[in-house]
Amino acid sequence: MTQPHALPRLSEVAADYDVLLCDVWGVIHNGRESWPEACEALTKFNEQGGHVVLISNSPRPASDVIAQLDSLGVPRDSWKAFVTSGDATRMELARRAPGPVWIIGPDRDAPLYEGLGLERADGAADAAFVSVTGPRFDDVETPEDYREALTPAAGRDLELICANPDRIVQRGDKIIYCGGALADLYESLGGRVTMAGKPYGPIYALALTEAEQLMGRPVDRSRVLCIGDGVVTDVLGANQQALDCLFIAKGIHGDAARGDDGVIDPARAQVLLNKETAYARYAALDLKW
Repeated sequence: MTQPHALPRLSEVAADYDVLLCDVWGVIHNGRESWPEACEALTKFNEQGGHVVLISNSPRPASDVIAQLDSLGVPRDSWKAFVTSGDATRMELARRAPGPVWIIGPDRDAPLYEGLGLERADGAADAAFVSVTGPRFDDVETPEDYREALTPAAGRDLELICANPDRIVQRGDKIIYCGGALADLYESLGGRVTMAGKPYGPIYALALTEAEQLMGRPVDRSRVLCIGDGVVTDVLGANQQALDCLFIAKGIHGDAARGDDGVIDPARAQVLLNKETAYARYAALDLKW
């Protein structure tokens, strides 16, 4: 595939786009702190008449995640709208109410289920389907910790709804597992998985609807740029929607795309993309204006 163009600064192509669909974790923060230069780039884009829509695979509704962005120091003027995998997944969950549903995930993800009229099951034996947001204790657990529990669910052919398709994210200097890693395990056990977040269509439909409302007119898809660090989520999602993409090739990728001169090496970035047969128009180590 064609190598991405090195894009050290967003300002070089900002005039070509009306809308940025920007990933959150791994682009503007790492779960512990926000990155001022990335936030500034989004703010500048908005100030010049653009529209930034944050698009995150967080399993919670956007309204519940905004407080986290505030606590990490992400300026409110760096984005105009915010959609999450949780927002898209709530539609899937509502269609399956009242369940009962066997829920796997940390207590902080409880807002995903509020107001949906779902009954809760204690395990696979009495569930109509499974809902996963991630490991219950993601700072210490791995997907293998769930193999024994999920095997009976797959054996009963229970559908698993995964509210966070991300496999891993970087929290501070540590890599942690997310819901997508549990979904991969479930599929390996022969189970059925449904996801609505990136790279799947429902979350993009929500994000583009938000952009249209901001602009007061239909979106020209040729003037939409997706930004993200996840190849199987952000980049493939952009590819499936036929949208341009800026691949942030640092974060979870470490120095794999860094050249010997310390800047992005498009050939090394392409190696990362080739693993998933993905394409990005641009690549950068960090988001900067």
